[in-house]
Amino acid sequence: MTTSTFEIDDKFKYLNGFNGYHQSEAAEGAIPSVINIPQKSKYGLYTERISGSSFTVPRKDSKQTWLYRLLPSTCHEEFSLIENHPFNLNQASDSKYQYSPSQSTWAPVRIAKEADFITGLQLIGGAGNPTLKEGLAYYVFTAGKSMPPNQAFYSADGDFLLAPQKGSLDLLTEMGYLRVRANEICVVPRGIRFHVSLPTGPVRGFALELFEGHFELPELGPIGSTGLANIRDFEIPTASYDNSDVDMDIIAKFAGQLHGTIHRGSIFNVVGWQGTYYPYKYDLGKFNTIGSVSYDHPDPSIFTVLTCPSSIPGEAVVDVAVFGPRWLVMEKSYRPPYFHRNTMSEFAFLIKGGFDVTPLPPQLEGLFSLSNTMCAHGADPESWKQATEKVLQPQKIPPGNLGVMFESRYIIGLTKGANNTLMKLPGKSAAFGEFERAKI
Repeated sequence: MTTSTFEIDDKFKYLNGFNGYHQSEAAEGAIPSVINIPQKSKYGLYTERISGSSFTVPRKDSKQTWLYRLLPSTCHEEFSLIENHPFNLNQASDSKYQYSPSQSTWAPVRIAKEADFITGLQLIGGAGNPTLKEGLAYYVFTAGKSMPPNQAFYSADGDFLLAPQKGSLDLLTEMGYLRVRANEICVVPRGIRFHVSLPTGPVRGFALELFEGHFELPELGPIGSTGLANIRDFEIPTASYDNSDVDMDIIAKFAGQLHGTIHRGSIFNVVGWQGTYYPYKYDLGKFNTIGSVSYDHPDPSIFTVLTCPSSIPGEAVVDVAVFGPRWLVMEKSYRPPYFHRNTMSEFAFLIKGGFDVTPLPPQLEGLFSLSNTMCAHGADPESWKQATEKVLQPQKIPPGNLGVMFESRYIIGLTKGANNTLMKLPGKSAAFGEFERAKI
């Protein structure tokens, strides 16, 4: 059951289940029985461990995976800073974020057809410091071509969540393939190498880089045992190895900048893997929305797909929320997003259609906005008037509408490029003098 429709079928095979133990092998016996580190592995494979958490965290939080590969990932030259890379040049000019309490909305970014995923990755803003493993960063990405075939990328700074808005991504990871299409999200954890190709042509989308912790499913509490994103709907790649002897360029994002090296042969030489640390994807059309069936407008936390808790209970480093197809049936209630100021910052982007019942013009699909901490935001005067005067009947937000929001405990700073280069749209919440004063 899904409300998503895709322009391309998914030809890859997956394992299912969020945050559990999984294993996969592309050659029989690649994963040893009982022992993790045999003295001699079958086929002469090299045993390697990738740790996404420290060794002594509680068992339920442990992120450890064993890889059995044709060559160890240490087979590379020294890393060196890629000084002329567009990403590094952007970082140099945006070394300090700019902060504003005003709401900002940007027009969809033009797709850079000459760029690949890495060269088309633009930092919008963020908070914290990857060297301290605190905070996060937001990006928009566009690409018109695949990454070079013998190139791989990874981030040592954090987990990457990717949400294509237009087009599709084929990700070759150390654990296998993922096809990620508009209406889906995927997460590639810190340190895992991957390559991005474009099976349907140019792409545009958004990315979240999480410097601290890892994503979890939110607790369901009074909802019960089912609802929101179901564990079984998360898909994990199956092992698929490359036995190429052609050397591979590896680009590492490390402490905010890109560094490069050459690896002996393909880095995607993992014949089998087993553990709890791996990439995964999720179809947002499978989200089981919970809502009010009586009155009032519930908090947007009911739309949370993934969350990363902070040290403060209930206050997330970031929540990933989806606003998709659902029924609105609340009686005598204001149904659209209400006027609001939030201790959490809100970064939202439109995948397709609109965030609510009324779709936006197609040329605005891909727009994005930031309502920072305690920034007042809400409907424009015309939308507010329509929502307060219309006759209320059950309304369906159709499958053609989908928006996503990153909600964070951090105040988000913007790069100079986001403030000065990308096209901003007029802010509708800054409606000085437009609303009629209430009469008592």
